[in-house]
Amino acid sequence: MAKKAKQTQPDSLEGIEQALTRSEQFIEENSKVLSYIVGVIVILIVLFIGTKRFYITPLQEEAAGQMFMAEKFFERDSFDLALNGYGTYPGFIEITEDYKITKTANLAKYYAGISFLKLGDYESAIDYLNDFNTKDILVGSAQYSSLGDAYVELNELESAIKAYQKAVSEYGNNFTSPLILKKTGLVYEELNETSEANKIYTQIKSEFPDSEEARDIDKSIARTK
Repeated sequence: MAKKAKQTQPDSLEGIEQALTRSEQFIEENSKVLSYIVGVIVILIVLFIGTKRFYITPLQEEAAGQMFMAEKFFERDSFDLALNGYGTYPGFIEITEDYKITKTANLAKYYAGISFLKLGDYESAIDYLNDFNTKDILVGSAQYSSLGDAYVELNELESAIKAYQKAVSEYGNNFTSPLILKKTGLVYEELNETSEANKIYTQIKSEFPDSEEARDIDKSIARTK
């Protein structure tokens, strides 16, 4: 059997060596710029960690302590005091303004929205509820359900339906969704869109058969056929 000729170095290996050489050359030529970029990144990271640790966290703790009495007023249905505060105790409105970057200020927007809703100031309720953000299913559901209620009070029924639909689609759960769907159906009936209302009532029956709203839903289904 003939001997194989001695293989030369693969082209791929030569290509890798050339690439490494070019990379080394680039680093040498741009070492100052690269050092500057790395330095800026390190400074930004240090600033972020320092800001969070020495400013945002203490501010969050202070905001939570300041909102304690406003929450107590809210629990007692003293919504005006909850919103505007009493004496040295700030209300939800002041909390949202003085501690804007904190989670507590965000939560205060929800409380303020509900308080305004209870007091009959529906436009303010809408403003605060729309400005509130949450990923919590139950809180988000309550937020958009209340937002829908405020729109209903202002006779902005299309907006109410959108709010109710968002409560169900993005924050759906077995506890609040049946009730919100029922309210959606009633608004559709108010708009004389009985076929849409019928779909909603049928949805309650099929998806939430054990809910309180499903107990007499057949009457609503029959009424909107």
